[in-house]
Amino acid sequence: MSCPPSSSESQRVRDIFERDAPKYDRQISFFEKVLFGGGREWVCSRAEGEVLEIAAGTGRNLSFYPPSVRLTMTEFTPAMLEIALQRQAELGREAELREGDAQQLDFPDESFDTVVCTLGLCTIPDDRAAVREVRRVLRPGGRFLLLEHVRSPRGVIRAVQHALDPLAVRFEGDHIAREPLEHLRAEDFEVERVERSKLGIVERVVARRPASAQTADTTRSRPSRLAR
Repeated sequence: MSCPPSSSESQRVRDIFERDAPKYDRQISFFEKVLFGGGREWVCSRAEGEVLEIAAGTGRNLSFYPPSVRLTMTEFTPAMLEIALQRQAELGREAELREGDAQQLDFPDESFDTVVCTLGLCTIPDDRAAVREVRRVLRPGGRFLLLEHVRSPRGVIRAVQHALDPLAVRFEGDHIAREPLEHLRAEDFEVERVERSKLGIVERVVARRPASAQTADTTRSRPSRLAR
């Protein structure tokens, strides 16, 4: 699948993850223990029906989905996808794994009941475009399930994140000071649940595409559930 028109940064990020793919599982396993413990299980256990996972990486979520879901996973980086395919074979998990760009999904409108993204929006150059694409491929009433590291609401920590962000983006392709909730609300998602932890830098989110345009209008001002 070709990159979208503004893809020089996309290609740069792809090159970074091609380079880092062999060591990704080792590196992320440390951060999962320290920051994200139970997050993948929390997200994947809520998936239902026809499920799409974007920015699937090395397929670390494969073992956490309910057996009943029909799973499609996309990953932008061939080397990461190759590891995911190996993991799928080892687990014997039925799923369709394919190369794809979350900024420009190769699926028809309203194709999925659930879309999942874990620790992926932080590495997508145009994360607003990815959220917009998720909304497009979700069926009315479908849910977007997220695990992400985000901009902290605490001033000192947020300042440190902003100071480190240019280095993280340059060398790792990783934005450490983003806030996905802003894009979710801008794209008319109904944010049903937010769980924030680790001094506010980790979020678990359940958001829903409204069942109708009327629902979108009435739910835009509805307060989300925020657990700290």
